Amino acid sequence: MRSPRFGLAVPAWVWLAIFFIAPIGMVVWFSFGYKPGIFGTHANDVLSLDRYAEAMSPTFFATFQNTLWVGVLGTLLCLVIGAPVAYWMAVKAPPSRRGLLLALVMVPFWTNFLVRTLGWQVILSPDGWLSSGLQAIGLLDGPIDILYTRGAVLIGVVYNYLPLMILPLYVAFDRVGTPLREASKDLGASSVRTFLRVTVPLAQPGIIAGVLLVFIPLMGDYITATVLGGAQGNMIGQLVASQFGTAQNWALGSAMAVMLILIIMLTIVVAAAILWLISLPFRNRNRLVLEKAS
Repeated sequence: MRSPRFGLAVPAWVWLAIFFIAPIGMVVWFSFGYKPGIFGTHANDVLSLDRYAEAMSPTFFATFQNTLWVGVLGTLLCLVIGAPVAYWMAVKAPPSRRGLLLALVMVPFWTNFLVRTLGWQVILSPDGWLSSGLQAIGLLDGPIDILYTRGAVLIGVVYNYLPLMILPLYVAFDRVGTPLREASKDLGASSVRTFLRVTVPLAQPGIIAGVLLVFIPLMGDYITATVLGGAQGNMIGQLVASQFGTAQNWALGSAMAVMLILIIMLTIVVAAAILWLISLPFRNRNRLVLEKAS
């Protein structure tokens, strides 16, 4: 007896329902409630949008602006740093050593996220070895002053999320294949033109996957901002965590979390629309070339 095709997807749907849809639904439900007194965390006997109005304060928007700045710039830096590394691993490195190189990329994930971030706190400390070394060789006149700033948060997020950019890019570049690149060069294209007109378009799904894998968790990150940012590196994740932990106001924290989710989705949609509009002239030109060639 054959099972229906959708039966194979049942475990995945159960997983999504328990660990994604149910938690998100509870957060949305809590966001319509309120904090019942000093010792209560939430109550939903009276539903309202007051928590959303409370969340849209100047502090929230200032923190969101800082979060968006760190998120966009951190994602772009991961793409700029990760793309050549992934391309070299997939195309230039000997095939026998690519497994070792992938393992080296994954080495930071063998250590706890918090421990790795605390390591950067030690490195960027004014009395750390980096500050002492830069002063010893004459590049700095005094102790380094970057800890507890947005710059320190940016360094931390790029370090923590860079492997999530390199891995999908490596897979995408590896799947392009050598014959297509050699065919492009045989037809007279330079290495740069081959990379821009053949490799990058074919690797576009991997680029999009890498950007999403970095940008979405980075926007909600609060560990890096807490350890390296201090007051100058506040991110929305810290505000949400403080409402659930310190303030015990789950309704307001849920409203902030829902707004964060909506803002991330809106940012992705706007970025996708801008990229689509930018690529539209190239699509039309390629279509004209194909029509003339046919």
